Amino acid sequence: MYDLLIKNCCIIDGSGEDPFAGDVAVRKGKIAAVGENLSGAERTIDAAGRVVTPGFIDIHRHADGAAFRPDFGKLELKQGLTTIVSGNCGLSAAPIDGDYRQAVLDYLRPITGALGPETPTASMAEYLAAAESLHPAIHVGMLAGAGTARAAVAGYACEHLNAGQLGQVQARLHDALSEGALGISLGLGYAPECFYTTEELIDALRPFAHGPIPITVHMREEGDGVLEALEEMLTVAETLDLPVEISHLKAMGKRNWNNKVPKALEMLAEARERGVQASCDAYPYTAGSTQLIHILPHDFLVGGTQAITRRLHSPQQRKLLTHRIQTGTDFDNIAGMVGWENILCSTLRQPENQPYQGLSVAEIARRLGKDPFETAYDLLVSEDCEITMIDFIADESDIIRILQDDTAAVISDSTYPTEGQPHPRVYGTFARVIERYVGEQRVLSLPKAVRKMTALPAQRLRLRGKGLLREGWDADLCIFDPAEIHERGSYSEPCRYAEGMDYVLVNGIPAIVEGMFADLGNGEVIRRN
Repeated sequence: MYDLLIKNCCIIDGSGEDPFAGDVAVRKGKIAAVGENLSGAERTIDAAGRVVTPGFIDIHRHADGAAFRPDFGKLELKQGLTTIVSGNCGLSAAPIDGDYRQAVLDYLRPITGALGPETPTASMAEYLAAAESLHPAIHVGMLAGAGTARAAVAGYACEHLNAGQLGQVQARLHDALSEGALGISLGLGYAPECFYTTEELIDALRPFAHGPIPITVHMREEGDGVLEALEEMLTVAETLDLPVEISHLKAMGKRNWNNKVPKALEMLAEARERGVQASCDAYPYTAGSTQLIHILPHDFLVGGTQAITRRLHSPQQRKLLTHRIQTGTDFDNIAGMVGWENILCSTLRQPENQPYQGLSVAEIARRLGKDPFETAYDLLVSEDCEITMIDFIADESDIIRILQDDTAAVISDSTYPTEGQPHPRVYGTFARVIERYVGEQRVLSLPKAVRKMTALPAQRLRLRGKGLLREGWDADLCIFDPAEIHERGSYSEPCRYAEGMDYVLVNGIPAIVEGMFADLGNGEVIRRN
């Protein structure tokens, strides 16, 4: 006797192959059978006219703190997500302890939101145990952020680690992996990892050489220098024989559109032909979202948010900084590449700044009658640098190129600020892929899109039993009519659930039934095997 039987469905199994008709049976949280004319179950769902797929998997979210908030998992389930992985871009909530703990928490806040006392940060073991005790609605995994490990050891003012400090960073990463982290994440575009030279980065990762530990990376640059940054990471991967995932591949700035992404995909393909374990992922939006301080050159980030704020008080430093942004090509010069009109301040906490939330720096400057450079600096000072931005940086044709590459997975790069407006990708990424790129633009088939949201990400982080609809695999499943899937959020109104998921199963138990939330306590914490 099966626990659940899904009858008369169109099965898209995650492999990318053509759909086929049949039934899916579930028993004790696993897929018990896939075939025709199955019978004998305690409960039956008639899925005629709908597809059944593996549950969607997002290996790039920043829900480190959100996992401990009320209603966590609902916005994810509504878009078909049954598994997420946080701790990306080197910015994990654990392990953080010691003298620099508060500085690290302050730095993480615009990305993860405030991490309260309910979020243990001292070790990966404590973090995962606490998350597990909450009985999450979806499966949750974590990467060990190498930036967090480094900042916890040496803070943000130390540009070059000594041997003892390097050993401590490596020990923290090793411990986090032994305690269940799924891999290591790098944030070379962020402090303090932006201070690594290539040789220092290789030394930092050397203990993990020739092993299976996945390394995900927010590269050093994603605009003018994106190809050089990619070459650096391919060198690291080849030197150390490590699997490397290039996070949210893109080419920022109009001058880089339609020329650097094709070359980047060629470089990745050529590297794989040489035996390098290199792959990539992307989010399906032309806008990204991160901290506003990342309009600044790397050398301006030394010392963390308090040091940045002190520098921004100096008229002389402001003058130098303005010149760098107007002319600089030696850093990811976001403001210089896309312009102030394409940088929106999405999180402003101070009451006097609240009227400007959601507006571009250019528009805020016009309303204040000020120069946009000075406006940005003044906002950073008044908010202690804790501002989240939404920046329109990429080109739709480049997004399509990446999505159509057979080796590229779909991710959201969702950040979870405690205040302000999130990016609509938090609520809608996976619905958007189906609605826009499968349905409207027809640049992906549904089986290919599903593979990018299931089997591919599961393979990248070695999530055993997930990503394919196979007998004996985990019964994390979605049932839906593709024509009814809709992303309902927008940049002005992002916090709106996606719609169209009729059923979503987590560990074989329906968490969504006929579009409504049902049993929400059946997710698990996923640890590295």
